[in-house]
Amino acid sequence: MTDTPYLSGNFAPVADETTAHDLPVKGQIPVDLCGRLLRIGPNPVTPPGPNHHWFVGSGLVHGVWLRDGRAQAYRSRFVRDDQVCEAKGWPGTPGPRYTELGGGAANTNVIAHAGRTYAIVEAGGNPVELSDELDTVARSDFDGTLPGPFSAHPKRDPASGELHVLGYYPGLDALHYNVVGVDGRVRKTVEIPVAGKTMVHDCAITPNYFIVFDMPVLFDPELVEQGIPLPYRWYDDYGTRVGLLPRDGTADDIGWHAVDPCFVFHPMNAYEDSDGRVVLDVVRHPKMFATRLDGPNEGRSTLDRWIVDPKGGPVKESRLSDRGQEFPRHDERLIGQPYRYGYCGAVGDGIAFGGLLKHDLRTGETLHRDDAGLQYQEPVFVPRSDEAGEDDGWLMAYAHDQRRDAANVVILHAQDFLGEPVATIELPVRVPFGFHGNWVPER
Repeated sequence: MTDTPYLSGNFAPVADETTAHDLPVKGQIPVDLCGRLLRIGPNPVTPPGPNHHWFVGSGLVHGVWLRDGRAQAYRSRFVRDDQVCEAKGWPGTPGPRYTELGGGAANTNVIAHAGRTYAIVEAGGNPVELSDELDTVARSDFDGTLPGPFSAHPKRDPASGELHVLGYYPGLDALHYNVVGVDGRVRKTVEIPVAGKTMVHDCAITPNYFIVFDMPVLFDPELVEQGIPLPYRWYDDYGTRVGLLPRDGTADDIGWHAVDPCFVFHPMNAYEDSDGRVVLDVVRHPKMFATRLDGPNEGRSTLDRWIVDPKGGPVKESRLSDRGQEFPRHDERLIGQPYRYGYCGAVGDGIAFGGLLKHDLRTGETLHRDDAGLQYQEPVFVPRSDEAGEDDGWLMAYAHDQRRDAANVVILHAQDFLGEPVATIELPVRVPFGFHGNWVPER
């Protein structure tokens, strides 16, 4: 067994699925919150080897159902990849495969689109359709329209409802920009050649551009030979650049812009200013997988702003916050649009889960919520109503309660970020530290 920190404490996997009803609540759940708060993370079902990496492992998806001011249920379910089915003695999961890599695992994000729920992952794994109760249905290629890899981070255009996503796979020499229509079918794919087999975790959009990251974490076949489960590492000489692809253009139309060497898992948002420049806010890591190959442990990750002029010239780089942070979110009604507020998980060097941060990008103020005994995972903003203002709504997060060694779901009013929670829902089990999730309102 490896001595990595990503298998101990609340990183440790849980062995069983759980169903619980009528969860205890402190405070009062807002009655207008009707739906599911979902999240997902890696959860190995067999003993990991000596080179374990946090990013690998079968997906375990979690959901809390809210309705009429009550926490009706909590469910956790394994996403039934090959390893899960073999370990549990369950039937195999049907559906197409783009690649055998990962055995059909999907462990990084869980979304709803076109009336369906999907567990999703990068680097070649197919989306896995889940039932409303989070049981695995089948691997999906969106009714035969997905020609290659998908990703864990589609961006939903609030104007059209379409998903914009960038996929990569080490067997390809190009990145794939896909647009998934509101009917759940891919309507457009653009292949974007790049020099190396780069890891691209996320993307961003503005009204006119799809934003591509080309960064110096590359596939290394020698790591495969060494038994490294995530065979990507830092290359000092590769460089870092941002591509602006016109959303109606081809790969020949992309404009590349160099930035100082770094790695970005997640942008917070992007938009175009009055001069037509792209303003891109990102969580910037100084390096990634340079000295550690078990997780993101290469120094403090900060919130930075890059201003990119499509007409050319150097990218203007500045720091918005030097606090350690990750998992940035904002009001997703404003994806691709000017915005004021952003929310992050406060982390130490590497990913040491702690409190929450709220950024006012107009005034520069940052609030830090740090509750004793609670380690928050990624926050999700839910507006009070479709017409509510940008900061008028609920900030919801799963949190590890160290006192109970179990999870809570904490609901804050975003405008009272440092005040008492509106409600705290107590779950009967741990929710291991994972990656991403979303609020899915009741249909």
